[in-house]
Amino acid sequence: MGFKMGIVGLPNVGKSTLFNALTKTAAAQAANFPFCTIEPNVGEVNVPDARLDKLAEIAGSKEIIPTRMTFVDIAGLVKGASKGEGLGNQFLANIREVDAIAHVLRCFEDGDVTHVEGRVDPVPDADTIETELMLADLESIEKRRAGLVRKLKGNDKDAQQQDRLLAAAQEVLENGHPARVVDVDAEDAKAWKMLQLLTTKPVLYVCNVAEDESNTGNAHSEAVAKMAAEQGNSHVIISARIEEEISQLDADEAEMFLSEMGLEEPGLDRLIRAGYELLHLETYFTVGPKEARAWTIRQGTAAPQAAGVIHGDFERGFIRAETIAYDDFVACNGEQGAKEAGKMRAEGKSYIVKDGDVLHFLFNT
Repeated sequence: MGFKMGIVGLPNVGKSTLFNALTKTAAAQAANFPFCTIEPNVGEVNVPDARLDKLAEIAGSKEIIPTRMTFVDIAGLVKGASKGEGLGNQFLANIREVDAIAHVLRCFEDGDVTHVEGRVDPVPDADTIETELMLADLESIEKRRAGLVRKLKGNDKDAQQQDRLLAAAQEVLENGHPARVVDVDAEDAKAWKMLQLLTTKPVLYVCNVAEDESNTGNAHSEAVAKMAAEQGNSHVIISARIEEEISQLDADEAEMFLSEMGLEEPGLDRLIRAGYELLHLETYFTVGPKEARAWTIRQGTAAPQAAGVIHGDFERGFIRAETIAYDDFVACNGEQGAKEAGKMRAEGKSYIVKDGDVLHFLFNT
């Protein structure tokens, strides 16, 4: 299981350029005019993880299969989108389908690239999109609550739960806050997620800076960092132009280019890691002579459910998980060495899988 992240932002902030770099394709038309992305473009990328390469090397795996992450480049948004301005209705529908939002903010100065508001100021840009999402949520909530009236009169328990959660969201939205600030009990978590409110999506601010500022950022990105910290959100600094250049190079050329720019790694690697942290995801591995493979799960996942990511039969017939920590697998030079050193553990149904675990599942068919 990977996850789906929607790339959003005002027109001409670098969304499509970033998407092109992410997917190493030119599928999204990056052009200097609003709404150049008419349909949401979808691309899958490998999640970089040096541990997987190391495991494959030790085990002599013939194939390396990283976990995958889906990016959706969603059409540009303008003020009034909640009322259908620009491509707003399409934007709002597409954003409901993603797990998280990568909000690209223009943090670069360039007189040749027009800004829809005629100025460069990322914090008000962020407020514009947040406001439109909040207005759309409020409109949706009002309609849904009106549609629940008859069921509420009949004391329908599901309707009562839904109305209670919608009322809580409505209150915070009317006070100028996104719905994600609502404190939701564990027993309401599933119903809350089913509401699919736009402002419940976790947000990662992506500061798109000029090439010579990719390592240090600038005053614009500092303002975004301050805003993100106040909101409890996170941010990354990326030069979409640099990422686009890197995407056209082979591995050796890319490494040399990064070194010349004074960068330790591509910004996209930081973006993907930040996305994982945002959604509280982690990785476990299965390793053998045929393949070394990474699997994505949410933090706190028990062994049977982790097995179910591979196949439902693994979860239904789960017996135990033979488990080796990544560091032990490497230190003992593989599975056999780990066994001999007493580093392989047999874990049962209550075991919570840890990031980096190397697992082999035993199950009944």
